[in-house]
Formats: sequence, C-alpha cells, structure tokens
Amino acid sequence: MRAGIATPNGLAIAEVPRPSPGDNDVLVRVAAAGLNRADLNAARGAGIATSAALAKPIGMEWAGEVVAVGVQVRAFKAGDHVMCSGSGGYAEYAVADHGRCFKLPAGFDLTQAAVLPMALLTAHDAIVTNGGLARGESILVQGASSGVGLMALKLARHLDAATIIGTSTDDARRARLHEFGATLALDPRADKWPEQVLGATGGKGVNLCIDMVSGAGVNQLMQAAAVRGRIVNIGRLGGFRAEFDFDLHALKRLNYIGVTFRTRSIDEIREINRKVAADLWPAIVDGELSLPVDRVFALAEAVAAHDRMRANAHFGKIALRL
Repeated sequence: MRAGIATPNGLAIAEVPRPSPGDNDVLVRVAAAGLNRADLNAARGAGIATSAALAKPIGMEWAGEVVAVGVQVRAFKAGDHVMCSGSGGYAEYAVADHGRCFKLPAGFDLTQAAVLPMALLTAHDAIVTNGGLARGESILVQGASSGVGLMALKLARHLDAATIIGTSTDDARRARLHEFGATLALDPRADKWPEQVLGATGGKGVNLCIDMVSGAGVNQLMQAAAVRGRIVNIGRLGGFRAEFDFDLHALKRLNYIGVTFRTRSIDEIREINRKVAADLWPAIVDGELSLPVDRVFALAEAVAAHDRMRANAHFGKIALRL
C-alpha cells in the first residue's frame, strides 16, 4: 500500500506492507488523515517519534471505513465509518486500538472527521479533566489559532464559560477568533496584555489558562491568572525552558499542570476517548465542535502539505485525502 513514511531526511511516499489488526484493533481503509505539528518531527523519526519509527507510516489521526477487526473487538464491524487516533494514518490502511476509535453516523464528512480526534481529545482532557472548567468561569487560550486552540475556544463556549479569551500573534487570525467563541482576542506580543485580561475579568484574572506556547511567556500567563487559578500546559512552541517567577506562582497559589499523551497508557487514552464521547458526542455530530479545514492535499502531495504546515501558512487544519 502507499504511505507517507518517516525517513532521516523527512517525509517520503513509499510502498509498505498493509498492516494487520491485533486482537484489540480495528483495521481502517483510510479516506482522509489530519495533519498535526508533531508530524513534522515524526517524519524524521524525532520529537514524539523515535528512530524505530523510520520507514514506517506516520500520522496521528484519520477517518475511513472499517475493513476488519480483532477477535476481541465487539463495538465495531466491517463497513462502519470511524475516526481514529494513533499512528500510521498517512496510509491507504491504518490500524487503531478499538478504544481510540469513534463510530460515525451515516453521512458524516470523513475529511472533517479526520481532523477532529486529536483536537477533541487534547482540548477535553485539558479543559475538563485537568482544568476543571465550571460554567460561568473565565478561560484564556494561549495560542488560540491552532487546531487545538480553536477547538478549545469552541469547547469553552459549549461549556458556558463566561469570559473566553484567545491569543494569537497573527493579526488576521486573531481577528477571526470571535467566530469560534472568543469574547476577547489579544496579541501576546503586547507588553501589557495581562492587564487587558485583568480588565476583562473585573481585576480578578482568568480561572483557567490553556497554554500551548509556554517558553518566555509563562510569567505573563501567571500574571493573567486569578488567585488559585489553573494553568494547563499542553504545548511548548515558544520554548522548552524559561525563567520562572516562583514567587508569583506562590503568591497566586496557582495549580500548574503539565500534560502529554506520550506517557499515557492505552487504558488512559481509552478513558479520554470514552469521556469525549460521553460528554460531547451530540455536539460533534451536529457540527458544533467542527474545525475549519484550511486545505486538502492528496497523499502524493503530503510533502507539500508538510511544507505548508512548517511555514505556518494555514488557519485551522490541513488534511490529506486518499
């Protein structure tokens, strides 16, 4: 089968063996796959991947039709349409653990489905499970123009947050954040942007910060947080290390939580899937929690799709159509 594989020089299209499902797996004929920024490193066997991933298909999310299931799988059957997370989605066929699949209703757009799993899982885990956002609270999404960021804004609106603040350094993208639920959109390059957050929250600061940037901006994020606020760090595009104001952290009695999927067991990931389905499925099916698809590339054009992502030229998600 054709697949986008990792090589030392980056993504390449090659012929590889079709995978077979294990006892707890679902084999899917892939219709579309979503791109994620982590794929750029995975394509070189770096970042969340390892050198053992070289010559293997990459891709963290996809959608398509089930063609076979493992002997222990009961919830899915051949012919079902599903969206999945895992690895190997840039391929004509991909295998996912049954607990990482969502069964789709008839007629659900498979390209849209392919770009949803990672954003849904990440945003729900950060905002609901770790962030504990309650109705009427305030939230700040740092780096809100990414796929996960846009989903976080939509999810906050779905959960009836009172104040929803999103940040972006791109003027055009920042202007669109209101479409996705932001009540205030800010430029984090401005020196005193935390003061704008305080002004929008009656001087209190936000109850919950979802941080996809971190790096040198961490202290400003703490300035924007309320006393006894929560900060959930899910991304570090702004840097892995920075000076940290421990006194400010203590003064505000902040709960700073770091999350990643890299150290989760399959049982933990299955539980995240279960919670997303239990809490959000009607809003997913009716399109409330959809994402904009910036551009769709053929699998043969996957390198160009990576170039577009690397250049940060997109708004929303990029997809591959097989």
